[in-house]
Amino acid sequence: MTLYENLAFEIEKHIADGVLRVGDRLPSVRSTCRSQRLSPSTVLKAYYLLESRGLIEARPQSGYYVRPNLRAGLAEPEITRPRGASTELKVSDFMFEILESVKDPAVVPLGSNFASPALYPLDKLGRFLASAARHMNPRATVTDLPPGNEELRRQIALRYLSRGASVQASEIVVTNGAMEALNLCLEATTSPGDLVAIESPAFHASLQMIERRGLRVIEIPTHPRTGVSLSALEDVLRHHPVKACLLMLNFQHPMGSLVPDDTRRQIISVLGQHDVPLIEDDTYAELHFGREAPLATKALDTDGRVLHVSGFSKCLAPGYRVGWVAAGRYAQKIQRLKFSASLATTIPVQIAIADFLKQGAFDTHLRRLRAALEQQEMRMAAALDRHFPAGTRITRPRGGYFVWVELPACFDALTLHRSALDAGISIAPGPLFSAKQDYRNCIRLNFGHPWSDEIENAVEKLGQLLQQQRSGGTGVDRDSPH
Repeated sequence: MTLYENLAFEIEKHIADGVLRVGDRLPSVRSTCRSQRLSPSTVLKAYYLLESRGLIEARPQSGYYVRPNLRAGLAEPEITRPRGASTELKVSDFMFEILESVKDPAVVPLGSNFASPALYPLDKLGRFLASAARHMNPRATVTDLPPGNEELRRQIALRYLSRGASVQASEIVVTNGAMEALNLCLEATTSPGDLVAIESPAFHASLQMIERRGLRVIEIPTHPRTGVSLSALEDVLRHHPVKACLLMLNFQHPMGSLVPDDTRRQIISVLGQHDVPLIEDDTYAELHFGREAPLATKALDTDGRVLHVSGFSKCLAPGYRVGWVAAGRYAQKIQRLKFSASLATTIPVQIAIADFLKQGAFDTHLRRLRAALEQQEMRMAAALDRHFPAGTRITRPRGGYFVWVELPACFDALTLHRSALDAGISIAPGPLFSAKQDYRNCIRLNFGHPWSDEIENAVEKLGQLLQQQRSGGTGVDRDSPH
């Protein structure tokens, strides 16, 4: 981020947080130069950028002022209300059809599952990987078999400790990404035909994993800001033979919700009463926007019932495919399952990431990454407010890199998906995130790429396509779960 972009972002954040309100005068260029130690041209470029976004306006011989919003801002969606009870899944074909569309590098990747590689220290990691390959002790081919490289597991345990959770390295099993860890957790806690409780909407890969194992799901209502409904979860556990809960308590995918600390404690207590394990997919916890990391659920786990899954793909090393599970009472079982599933995770990669964490560069990288993602979230929200139709609702996540968009009920996400692809833009339509392919008027958008004219224009184009859909009568005139 350049100096002027950084200044513009800070002012934009002050406006969003209400520190600077409509009609407030911004500090003069001269005083900002003095307080921020910047050149006049840098400050002016920042003000011009904010002016182009419609956030401030210049008044002759007076200065720059926060301008009124043309719209009051997009509202937040309501809590979801998934249909029916348990169901068998038949979603894989549909998922692959949608996911194939995001592979084309010529397509604007608003439907991608991944943030931009430009946000990660891949060159530096590559040097660590080269060094690990050159200097790897041949005995590591045996010693670093499951549960994994000892130093990497120690570094992961230290990350837990920094968040107030005491996790022994012996209960950590290193895996080929978080996806393998989640699969192993499901295998360790369920049998084909069993019932798994999951949020609604839910991460499509979780649905796919559950389908692959021949499991059934029951979907729990989920609030876009505070996450899974505790009362609905309690009711499900009382009336259904749930064998495991697969939940994302931190920055849930796709909505970005964050479960409050008190609710989190009650969830752990309720699961304990029913002796149901929690498989927590926590791959976005390091991508929090505030200064404080969310509460570590493992800190509340007094009996080893929480299988905590995370990885480095989202926060450090996309493509390296290194994840883990802190498996509590299931650690030995998962270690044995890991042996039979894939034998081991690539050993030089484990060593390289362990060395990177040991050097202390991880937190420096995370500060930059979090700041970039927070800025991009704000710009996405502003662009949606400018270009999407009245009645649109959006989430405002405080971490991760996805926004959930609920369109008025007359719109159809699958129609938008097809027309957007024709225009060179990918989106993730709502039915991708539902066992029953609900959320036909919802889409998930990725803001994990540095903001650019291309992305701004893509959001504007989506708004135009929605207008065409409304004018052409190609939407759906019906209610849809939201």
